[in-house]
Amino acid sequence: MPAKDLYHDHVRQALENDGWTITDDPYGLKWGRATLQIDLAAERLIAAEKDDRKIAVEIKSFVGRSQVDDLENALGQLVLYRYLLRKQEPERLLYLAVHTDVFASFLSQPHVESLLQEETIRLIVFEPRKKEIVKWINWTNTGT
Repeated sequence: MPAKDLYHDHVRQALENDGWTITDDPYGLKWGRATLQIDLAAERLIAAEKDDRKIAVEIKSFVGRSQVDDLENALGQLVLYRYLLRKQEPERLLYLAVHTDVFASFLSQPHVESLLQEETIRLIVFEPRKKEIVKWINWTNTGT
């Protein structure tokens, strides 16, 4: 089993504080003989719509050799996970969870934000000390 991200427990608590129920930690997806693991899966009942919202969350700390390397690795994982979710559970939306500092210093730069938007990479921006979600980013492009 892969090691948990540095902020795994912070994101889990932030989601729970935001009204989400964690259903899987980690969330396994079959791919041939392999089982890949997204960090978390969560659901929330939307009472007004009488509908469940389902998400899968990949958490990245961006503390590697360089933020560009970390982004390359994250995008590779997200492409694969998004493909598998479309095939196995198309109603579940995939999010990348990142620390507020990573978002402010790197991911919100225009050239990076343009890439994330074009690739429809949904973001959860969280504050680890407060264990809260400060921003959900859902780009207008369609896709999972």
